[in-house]
Amino acid sequence: MSRKTRQIQVGQVAVGGGAPVSVQSMCNTDTRDVPATLGQIRALADAGCEIVRCAVPDQAAAEALRAICSDSPLPLIADIHFDYQLALTSLAGGVDGLRINPGNIGERWKVQEVVKACAERGVPIRIGVNGGSLEQELLAKYGHPTAEAMVESALGHIRILEDLGFEQIKVSLKASDIRRTVEAYRQLAVKVDYPLHVGITEAGTTWSGTIKSAVGLGALLYDGIGDTLRVSLTGDPVEEVRVGWEILKSLGLRERGPVFVSCPTCGRCQIDLIPIAEEVERRLHDLPKKITVAVMGCVVNGPGEAREADVGIAGGKGQGLLFRHGEVVRKVPQAELADALVDEARRLVEERE
Repeated sequence: MSRKTRQIQVGQVAVGGGAPVSVQSMCNTDTRDVPATLGQIRALADAGCEIVRCAVPDQAAAEALRAICSDSPLPLIADIHFDYQLALTSLAGGVDGLRINPGNIGERWKVQEVVKACAERGVPIRIGVNGGSLEQELLAKYGHPTAEAMVESALGHIRILEDLGFEQIKVSLKASDIRRTVEAYRQLAVKVDYPLHVGITEAGTTWSGTIKSAVGLGALLYDGIGDTLRVSLTGDPVEEVRVGWEILKSLGLRERGPVFVSCPTCGRCQIDLIPIAEEVERRLHDLPKKITVAVMGCVVNGPGEAREADVGIAGGKGQGLLFRHGEVVRKVPQAELADALVDEARRLVEERE
């Protein structure tokens, strides 16, 4: 079941209102370094990123966004805290969205200035509530950053924008704790119909953060909550995009690139399957088309799984069978299995194109 929401536009990317769940990331370059930031944005685009965000810590960073926006292949969101002037400069530079909490940028007239500039340019605002930076009065009320406190914070920021007649809004409610994050999104999802940006913030390194993000985002997305996502990892942002896509693919929400099926191996396996599976995945992960690739180790489940895949191998004693659409192509020695499967997969993709 998909939660019904309003739709906003972030550049050319529709968010909410039945649009596909989009994949975002955030540059970890110095925004003031225009060549480095553009280089990272292009790498993110190649990996499948659809919306990118840049930190705007000062005026120099805000001014650099003009050059970045003019050459960026992706819609760009400016991440603003506290200073409304940074938001205005970023908007003048051509950004496609703001991440800002209107209650944190001072007097009402400052919020009005930002809202007016966004409305004139058709630029949406993401209200980004974070469990680590809630308002002091809410911490005093609830004792610590509970799901209820996060929701109350979000509703307060939403009210500020609605009172100014601005409704091009999306909302995020992120914490590093999975249960708190999921509960906050579930509570807000029944209170408003704005699109939701989902994520587990400060999730951790590529290893632990991937697991936490998959659990938290998987729970929300399975319930139909989430219109755009970011996986927050301490590492290369490109990995955030790859993990985001794998989460969406695993739930059948989006299609991009190969789906890998490989057995965990056991005592029946008579080939060295693990390095074969890792090599095949590494060499095929950037295929642009959806294709199911199976790497199986023995005759129990192997032939069945391989036959169900577009291409696959099923191991035997020192060799394996290469399959394509359920038909055996040939027997292949163990040392040649990875090459044979990669070649067959690429050949199939070329034929489809």
